[in-house]
Order: sequence, then C-alpha cells, then structure tokens
Amino acid sequence: MSTRLSSFDVIIVGGGLAGLSSAIHLSNADLSVLVIEKNSYPKHKVCGEYISNEVLPYLQFLDIDVFKLGAKRIDKFQLSTTKSKLISSRLSLGGFGISRFCLDHTLAMKAVQVGSEIIQDSVEDIQFFNDEFSVQTKNDKLFKAKIVIGAYGKRSNLDIKLNRKFIKRKSPYLAVKTHVKGNFPDDVVALHNFEGGYCGVSKVENNSINLCYITNLDAFKAYKDMDEFQHKVVFKNTFLKTVFSSSNPVFDEPLTISQISFDSKKPIENHILMCGDTAALIHPLSGNGMSMAIRSAQIASILIIKYFNSKTYDREALEKQYLREWNTAFKWRLKTGHIIADLFNQPKLSEVLMQILKWFPGILPFIIKRTHGKVMKVE
Repeated sequence: MSTRLSSFDVIIVGGGLAGLSSAIHLSNADLSVLVIEKNSYPKHKVCGEYISNEVLPYLQFLDIDVFKLGAKRIDKFQLSTTKSKLISSRLSLGGFGISRFCLDHTLAMKAVQVGSEIIQDSVEDIQFFNDEFSVQTKNDKLFKAKIVIGAYGKRSNLDIKLNRKFIKRKSPYLAVKTHVKGNFPDDVVALHNFEGGYCGVSKVENNSINLCYITNLDAFKAYKDMDEFQHKVVFKNTFLKTVFSSSNPVFDEPLTISQISFDSKKPIENHILMCGDTAALIHPLSGNGMSMAIRSAQIASILIIKYFNSKTYDREALEKQYLREWNTAFKWRLKTGHIIADLFNQPKLSEVLMQILKWFPGILPFIIKRTHGKVMKVE
C-alpha cells in the first residue's frame, strides 16, 4: 500500500474520553483535527465508570448531556475494609455513573458532527522535526500536524518508541470489569477492599451495575481461574459477595487488562501533550480517573487554541503552561491517591484507619476532596 500524506492542525492519538473531548473542543474552534483510534465504537473498556460532577459544565460546553444518556446521579460514597468494616459519607460535589460504551460512542459521534475526522488505525511512530510532527500508522498512512496530543490510554507500543521510563518496569496489576443486573442503589459509589485489591461498584445507564476490581497479578495466578479467585479472595468481603452472588451477568465474559502501571509519567514527551491515562494513572481506589481525563483535555485544548490564535504564544510557552496547569490540577490528587492505595494495601493498618475515620467522620470528606477537583470553569 502506498503512503498517503495528509496535514492537520492537530492529531490526537487515541479516541477515549480525553482524545474525543479535545477533538470536539478544537473542532469547534475551527481547527482541523484527526483522531486515530485503534478500536471501533461502541466498545466497553475496563474502567470504574464513575465521574465526579466537576466536569459537568465542560461536558455541557461540548454539548453532551449525560443524563439524557441515562447516567445515574451519585451523591453517596461507601468504603469497606478487607474485614468488611463499612464507612459511608456524602459526596459534597457529587458525580454520576455512565459506561464508557455509551459515553465514548456519544463523544465520537459529536466529534464527527462538529468536523473532526476519526480513522480506525494504530499509530506506529511519531517524529518531530522542523517544528512539525509526522505520524505513521500501521496501515501505512502518514500524517503531519503542528500539534499532537497523546491520549492512547494506560500503555502502548508508542511508549516504547518514545522511550518512556515507566514502560520499562514490569507492573504487577491486573484489572477486571463486568456489568451485572441486580439490586444496588442508584446514588451510591462503593469501594470495597479485599486482600490484595479493591473493587468499585456503581450503577450506570440501563440499570446495569459496573463492577471493576484491581488486584496483584501474582496473587491472582495462585488460583486456577477467575471464578476460584473471586470465591476464595474477593468474596471474603461480604459486601462484594452479596453484589456478585445476587446479580446476573450482562457480559458473556468479564473484560481484563494487565500490566497497569501507577508509576510517574511525564505529561509532555518529545513535544507531545499527554492527556488522561497517557499522562498519569490515578489509583482506582481514589475513583476519579475519568474526570481527570476530561479535565486534562480541557486544559490542553484551551492552550492549543491560544497557540494557534496568537503570534507571540509559541510552542515553548504552550508546553510550559500545559505542564504548569497539569501539575496544579493533578499533582496532589495523584500523590493522595498513591498514599491511600499504599495504606489500604496493608490490611491491619487499614482496619485501624477505618476505626479512626469512624471516630472522626470529617476526615473522609476531606480525603475525597483531595482526590477530586473543583467544578471546572468553561472557556
């Protein structure tokens, strides 16, 4: 196949929450945008599927009404330890539950509607030369752009090409997700711990319950299959046992993803602006990765529009400002997430912490605020 060359203002590698949000925003600003996504829509993804309300104004700015799509309004939080001790709190900001199957597909349709081009392909290489990017795909297509956004998820062969440090270290985590039908409150998001991991539970559209857990891969391999692992490990938490055993599966088989890395990443690599999980992955125990992806897209999009509209705002200024705003928005949230996950990975300590949280109930809302942002201003 002969190589075809096309030029765009912005190329976005990855068509998930961050990539598609940026595509809509930038296309609305009359920039030419190409999104390169390896999968077709709609598609389920391994994800907790809870989003804090901090992103609602921005989604409305993008003309996305999640509640018309059936999203569940959530304002309560539950947390349990490996020994099934439970503590509850109200979510002062609140959030909503919606599947990636639904939201990504809706964002993709909106992106095309406002002028973005989306192709199904995989990016093999990205080169930066003479202040311009060249993007080579698996299907032997070559594209050029002034700006490239990396929004391709947790890990990719591109990370190897870009020589990113985190990709060189083996990660021991496995994530499993399924949808079930059963009884669970519409307005609650729960995080239930079990030995070596934790599971998020919340409702999404169509009254499905999203169950998504993460565990140590080596611990998982000690059992003959997923069913045995769940019965002998996950179900020791009585709350999880109740949800799993009293519900009916929607999926034929659960979705899994391995080699999940929580190591630090750089938000800018080889002049590529990284967004969402490509820039950083917050521990699911802190439950706000989807909001962070959408928020990072907003930050990048606003600065990219300024870059194209200003003769004095050059690439160096763009990159410095993106790094500055990214750190302001996410640095402490990520650190708090790491600390929380480390503490709850120690069962005895987590039991003590839970008792402290019960004695001093104001601590939990404070921790929640540290892992959630403020309502996003729309520009």
